[in-house]
Amino acid sequence: MTESPAVRPYRPEDREALDDICVRTAHNGRDSRPHYADPSVFTAAFAAPYAHLEPELAFVLDDGRGRAVGYVVGAADTARFAERFRTEWLPLVAERHPAPSGPPATPDEEIARLLHHPERMVVPELAAWPAHLHIDLLPEWQGRGHGRCLMRTLLTALAERGVPAVHLVMTAANKPARAFYDRMGFEEIDAPTDDSVVCLGRSTRDLDRL
Repeated sequence: MTESPAVRPYRPEDREALDDICVRTAHNGRDSRPHYADPSVFTAAFAAPYAHLEPELAFVLDDGRGRAVGYVVGAADTARFAERFRTEWLPLVAERHPAPSGPPATPDEEIARLLHHPERMVVPELAAWPAHLHIDLLPEWQGRGHGRCLMRTLLTALAERGVPAVHLVMTAANKPARAFYDRMGFEEIDAPTDDSVVCLGRSTRDLDRL
């Protein structure tokens, strides 16, 4: 345990908290539970596979009593991660979150469609930013500098592995998140997306901008 909030490496016993944080921040930064029948589909797509496949690039904000209240997870090589997602991760969750048989008809099916198409992560226009990340903090822990610490920790870990740059894909409607990423030195990338999302990227080495 720590005596005050601090960023530390993810541990397997953090899994329940990781899932909870993801679910409570997945709907444009807000709680997804009122909007989805089974919001754990978000965890299956955007949090748990990173802790499972690349735990060395998973970090949590510890509240000082051993409980994770925020996290950042990443993949050093997006193309390789997408391959492993399909072969190693998807078989573990596909039964609970089956792919829609046709066009998605519910919010849950929209996310399940993303879950079953990990190749969507591989976008040629993002090749110069080979890593990608997801970061989330519970609302009461936001705006206190903890997100900056999480981001710096992951960027440092990526730089130590020789990864030159990282990208993320966010919903355009999440204005507070966009303001945070702007402060973190992320810049918009011209990549083919629909109007609901935006791609951002930055170097892993220019940490003076944090």
